[in-house]
Order: sequence, then structure tokens, then C-alpha cells
Amino acid sequence: MLAVSYDEFGDSSVMRVGPRDEPHAREGRVRIRVQAAGVNRADIKKRNGQMGEATFPATPGFEASGIVDEVGDGIEHVAVGDEVFGWGFRTHAEFAVLKHVVQKPPMLGWTNAAALPMVTETAERSLRLLNVREGQTLVIEGASGGVGAAAVQLARARGARVIGTASERNHEYLASRGAEPVRYGRGISERVRGLADHVDAVLDTAGSGSLPELISLVDDAAQVVSVADFSAPELGARATGGGADGAWDILTEVPRLIATHEYGVRVDSVFPLVDAAAAFDRVEKGRPQGKVVLDVSLS
Repeated sequence: MLAVSYDEFGDSSVMRVGPRDEPHAREGRVRIRVQAAGVNRADIKKRNGQMGEATFPATPGFEASGIVDEVGDGIEHVAVGDEVFGWGFRTHAEFAVLKHVVQKPPMLGWTNAAALPMVTETAERSLRLLNVREGQTLVIEGASGGVGAAAVQLARARGARVIGTASERNHEYLASRGAEPVRYGRGISERVRGLADHVDAVLDTAGSGSLPELISLVDDAAQVVSVADFSAPELGARATGGGADGAWDILTEVPRLIATHEYGVRVDSVFPLVDAAAAFDRVEKGRPQGKVVLDVSLS
């Protein structure tokens, strides 16, 4: 099979696309023929060596959509031939193994399905940590990004009021998703207070150094959660990076969320697998407006 790989940590110049051995499904997992795969900041960090040691050659990718062609023991909710999407390992390849996988709704295309898993899970996990519920006011820092926009929609589906920070060019988009937009950057606490007398919770998806201001908006610093600034606990706030508190079950709710709330993620751009290095550069350097996705079906 064709796959993206690299033999050392570094920038996009270390990446190549070439033949690799196919993976196979084992217990509790499925293998898919990949149709599309999302590119995330985590992929950049992994390639740059910021996520610890790696076994080389390493293949990036944590999410994908595709067609099941192998099913491991213990899997009963999907079968060979099913169209699915989910989270897994080394998904920037023609075949990949998924650990958390659900049926793809017919109305959801391959590209959009591949863009959903990581931002949806991260947003849902954060909202659960904050216990966001109907009638509350939530502030989302960096609300137009992938995780931020997913959190806007999931919080609105809960019945919460959402104030979202973003650059002015993204205010119309935020409003279309149900958020009240405010300008991103220094002075955010004053602008938020101009809209709301009380804030119940804050989600920081930007990691831009605004935590002190964001914490000033709530009664208890623990009601601020960051997915991007892991110094948050030093200020009394919380940080989350996945693991045992994962919320992958939210993927089973995607069809309902699409049908009742028009849930979705913006796609910035789509690259063929052979142009994976350019896709990574788009994520790392291009300030994308939405998710970057690899169309593996073109390989």
C-alpha cells in the first residue's frame, strides 16, 4: 500500500509517500480502505518530535473515513463493506486500523466524515469536564477553529448560550453556528462582559496566553478548561489532552446532530495523498479556515 512516512523528526521535508506493509485488524479494531483522512496539529507535533519517541519509519494520521475490509474479534457493530469513520492509527495511508469507529451517515461525504472525529471528541470531552448544560453561558476562546466550532455547536445543542472569540473575518461564520461573536485578542474579558453579566464556563482552544483574562470571567478558575495551554493547572484552571476521559461515544450521536442541528465541520482544503507534505504545511503555516483533509481515494 501507499502511505505517508518519515524516518526522522523534522519539518515537511522529511516526509515521503511510498510503499509500506499493510496493517491488519486485531481484537477490538477494524481495518478500512481509507477514502479520506484528516490532518491535525497532533500530526504536526508527532512529526516534529513533540509527542515523545517514535518507531521509524513513522506514519502519521489519527482519523479517517473509509470502507471496512477486515474486522477484528469482538467487533459486532460494523461489518466488512460498511462505510465508516473514526479514530485510529497511521491513517495517512491506503489502509488503516481504527479503534473507535461508527457507521458513516449517508448524508455525510467522505471528506467531511474524515474531518469530524478528533475535533468532535475533543470538544465533547471539554464540555463534559465543564458540565455545560442548558441555560448556562459558555465562552469559547478560538471559537472559529476546528475544536472551537465543534464546541460551539455541541454546546448550543445542549441549550447553552455561547459567546465565541474570533477574528472579525470569522464573525459571520460563528453567528451562523449559533454563537455570539466577539473580537479575539487582548481586552477579551471587557468585551465579553459587555455581552454577559455572568459566565458559567470557559473553553480555551487557542492557547494564546489569554488564560488570566479568561479566568477573570468565572467565579472559579476550575471552570476554565484549555485544550491548547497545558500550563493551565498552574493558574487553577484545567487542561485536557485526551486519554482515560475520552468521549468517543459522541461519534454515535453524529447522525442525530446532523439531522437536528445541522452539525458539521468546515473543510479548508483537500489534498491528494501524494501531496501530504503540502497539506501539513497548510495546517502548520497557512492559517486554514477549517480542517485540512487528505483525499486518499486519489492515490
